[in-house]
Amino acid sequence: MDHIAIDLGGKESQICRRSADGKIVQELRCNTALLTGYLKKQPPSRVVLETCAEAFKIADTVQELGHEVRVVPATLVPALGVGSRGVKTDRRDAQILSEVSTRVDLPSVHIPAQLSRARKSSCTAREALTAARTLLINSVRGWSRTELLKLGSGTPSTFPRRVHDKALSRPEGLPEFIAQVLLSIETLNEQIAQADEGLKRMAKSDPVCERLMSVPGVGPVTAIRFVAAIDDVKRFPSAHAVQCYLGLVPGEHSSSEKKRRTGITKAGPPRVRWALAQAAWSLRLSKKLDPLALWANRVEARRGKKIAVTALARRLAGVLYALWRDGTRYDFTRLRTADNQPGTH
Repeated sequence: MDHIAIDLGGKESQICRRSADGKIVQELRCNTALLTGYLKKQPPSRVVLETCAEAFKIADTVQELGHEVRVVPATLVPALGVGSRGVKTDRRDAQILSEVSTRVDLPSVHIPAQLSRARKSSCTAREALTAARTLLINSVRGWSRTELLKLGSGTPSTFPRRVHDKALSRPEGLPEFIAQVLLSIETLNEQIAQADEGLKRMAKSDPVCERLMSVPGVGPVTAIRFVAAIDDVKRFPSAHAVQCYLGLVPGEHSSSEKKRRTGITKAGPPRVRWALAQAAWSLRLSKKLDPLALWANRVEARRGKKIAVTALARRLAGVLYALWRDGTRYDFTRLRTADNQPGTH
């Protein structure tokens, strides 16, 4: 079996192909868009890629063509020799990865399904629109403070109207540059509303997401984010493994006789942790008598509000995993009532 390492780039990629005995057979640069044509001409090989924006799309192509694929974590490649001694080039990187592949069965990250990647992109696009709206709203708020205009409270969807009403009630009126920003905010409000509807339809049409949304506080964004990140529930042996993967468990920094626990590891996808934290806040506010909310209240009494929300987000991750694994819906009577949940102390 040949070993083909591809150092991917946005426009061009560097290829190094070695035979099973480690001898370099071919080296070339190839337009990234033409990699499919190149791989079609190769005999069944092991193709090694480093994680990057293009990696999963190329990995799909590699598998479809009957090759083995290894998508090596970017955090691992320095240990393999990439960038050693301060020398890092595309050609050298491809040479090192192909050479290591001939000696070691390199570990590969999980390659998510195309559907999971599409769901993640949908959530990311919505969050980009929301971030742009927040930036514009803060800009207008800054202007209003310089003009001593006190804006009433309300939601982002009503923000342009509130600014219009307040500014037009004074002799100076509304400056044109602020009017332009408000028009952009109104446009973003419409686009965000459309994105929300799209996510709702996506979640309701998926049986797994629909079951996960039976948990109080869990809406379409949290359900879709969670399902997209986990992708295949069978690859996790337990709820604790999911919590570790999402970076919601405490870390440890110990040496010799000194042992110290740290905050959560934050090792997993940050937007999933954010979504679970928002779900935890929502659950505590909307379902105050739910056993999960009461459990979080007891944690708060001992450790404080922030730790309680993080602990509840961690437990929600375990609950969502269990519902997905078992094909069930949320039933608060089946929850454990003991305070000694893993990772809450």
